[in-house]
Amino acid sequence: MHEAEFTYFNWEKFSEEEWHLCPPVVAVGGDGAMYDIGFQNLSRALMTGMPVKILVVDTQVYSNTGGQACTSSFIGQVADMSPYGKKDHGKKEIRKEISVIGMAHRSAFVAQSAISSPTHLIESYIDGLNSRRPALFNIYAVCPPEHGVGDDMAVERSKLAVESRAYPLFRYDPDQGTTFSECVSLEGNPEMDAEWPSYTLAYKEEDGTEQKMELPMTFADFALGEGRFAKQFRKAPPDTWNDEGGNSMVLLADFLKLDADGRDGKFPYIWAVDKKQRLMRVIVSAELVNSCEERQQFWQQLKDIAGLNTPEVDEKAIADRARAELLGQISASLANFGAGVAQASSPASSAAKAGETPALQGDAVYIDTPECTACDECTSIAPKVFAYNSDKKSTVINPQGAKFADIVKAAEKCTAGCLHPGTPWNMAEPNVEKLIARAAKYN
Repeated sequence: MHEAEFTYFNWEKFSEEEWHLCPPVVAVGGDGAMYDIGFQNLSRALMTGMPVKILVVDTQVYSNTGGQACTSSFIGQVADMSPYGKKDHGKKEIRKEISVIGMAHRSAFVAQSAISSPTHLIESYIDGLNSRRPALFNIYAVCPPEHGVGDDMAVERSKLAVESRAYPLFRYDPDQGTTFSECVSLEGNPEMDAEWPSYTLAYKEEDGTEQKMELPMTFADFALGEGRFAKQFRKAPPDTWNDEGGNSMVLLADFLKLDADGRDGKFPYIWAVDKKQRLMRVIVSAELVNSCEERQQFWQQLKDIAGLNTPEVDEKAIADRARAELLGQISASLANFGAGVAQASSPASSAAKAGETPALQGDAVYIDTPECTACDECTSIAPKVFAYNSDKKSTVINPQGAKFADIVKAAEKCTAGCLHPGTPWNMAEPNVEKLIARAAKYN
């Protein structure tokens, strides 16, 4: 009876329940195998439309065959095939971004993550496995011998790679919409509005007094802790810090903002501490400057793809302002004819004459601060809305510091269930009705 049906029956005809019963199979390979040697096969697999799942262990080097440079390596990285010598000072080419290439196939789920961001990593992995599409997982992988770091440093180095824009978190899900900006998410990256995230450097004065300094976390600050970039730095003796003779030292983040003429005669440096926690300046090579610029450019390109570089147009505010201006003109006309004195003197009309935008409505987000468990979710998702107080408990510092979508996401991630998103402060935000429905269970 069913022979004809089952002759052409395949996985595409599975119900959702049947699909989730299928055990996923994930192929695992290094960046050498996937970025380079087997790249054409990876590309073909992503174009099949078949739900193949592929995980790339991204070590930025050919770890298994002697530590040669790979197309996943960074500018300035020293390895076999990219040596440091009189002529060349490490790798010259920019890094290949396999996640963006994966997105260019348009029909595959893509996630780039790191073990230091477990929520992003696990959620992305599960979503990719559940997708009825091909999936590419590109995971930052610390290789202690080739990176020149300790065997127990994988999580810390992964964290710094994400925080320094060396390895941004990234997701592309074709099922989220039509445009790239609808399908791409950079959620999980720190301080997305800043060129470089900030960090606190603790150090000691000569008399032992403890001090702190807020600094930008550039790619060079990340690279300083790894042996593969060691030749790109040199320590500046304290007696050279006086900047005499016009050969001044400039903090790297400020140096990157200068044009070619402005950089002439200046030496970029970053702050660090020695083994005794004393402050020191470390001069950065031209190769590391290039690498920082390349990472800055890539971060801006990702933000552009995700639609974060396009200023949001508040259509409601524009309409309210136009309405207020029109009411002001009408009121002025009525006043001239002596027929609109009462209306012209009313508070609403006065605000209209002044061209003020009516206050945005909505119950503000709030937190049951004593119940906070310091899970870092809200402060990572919406750092301009939430911040920790002196007791390491989250508080609201600006209820309008992020889109309502981010505030709702933070409530959904809150492990203590103490974050209440309230209602939208901007009713013109896209998908606002869906966001209100999602927020309702947490209010």
